[in-house]
Amino acid sequence: MDLATILGFVIAFGAYFASMFMNGDNPANLVNLPSLVLVVLGAFGVIFLAHPMELVTSIPGYIGQTFKGLTTNPKAEIDRFVELADQARREGLLSLEEQIGNIDNDFVKKGIMLVVDGVDPAVVREIMEIDNDLMERRHKNGAGVIEMLGSVSPAMGMLGTVTGLVGVLGNLADASALGPSVAVAFLTTLYGVVLSNFFYAPLANKLKQKNKDEMVTREIIVEGILAIQAGENPRIVREKLESFLPPKLRGGDESGGE
Repeated sequence: MDLATILGFVIAFGAYFASMFMNGDNPANLVNLPSLVLVVLGAFGVIFLAHPMELVTSIPGYIGQTFKGLTTNPKAEIDRFVELADQARREGLLSLEEQIGNIDNDFVKKGIMLVVDGVDPAVVREIMEIDNDLMERRHKNGAGVIEMLGSVSPAMGMLGTVTGLVGVLGNLADASALGPSVAVAFLTTLYGVVLSNFFYAPLANKLKQKNKDEMVTREIIVEGILAIQAGENPRIVREKLESFLPPKLRGGDESGGE
């Protein structure tokens, strides 16, 4: 679970509603179902127009990813490759085949199998980088569709407000209904702004950051696979792979064979 996502929602919405209570406002005045329907469904309608069905139907999954913690641990991967490099130097590359069943990362497993099969290092890098490129493309598509929801929602809100104001201006004879009608008209703009800035835009940014973090781990994996194939010293392998990490995360176990 990504605690930062949960805390972000709690703090942002908490601050908003706390300010309302401090001003003596009633949150119930912000509830208007027609306005919410226009902003939410209108934005999704535009998304259907702009993207293929399979990408739009994946939106709940992309949003769910923002609430999950990282599924990869770069330091754990470095430790894994140091151990595999040590085994490969002592027992040979073919000995790594027995480790494949114990590896829970499919990307690492693919790399080890290519090495065990004796595939040329340049081809190994090419295959794994293609896998990385395709994964990054999928992640960018997911972040992009959420980001577009964030950009469209305020426009849907403004559309609702303009529509409401047209109705209000067309019925100025009833002065008593003017204030409430204008208030309701502006609710759609409010919904659009809140959904965009409190929900869609932050989640799109979180997806982009998660993609960057996962790509770093995948780059570590590619270099680790190639280092093992080249028969590099485990200590050199650790130094090389830890160069991908920020300085405060470096300095793991320095043990390893010569």
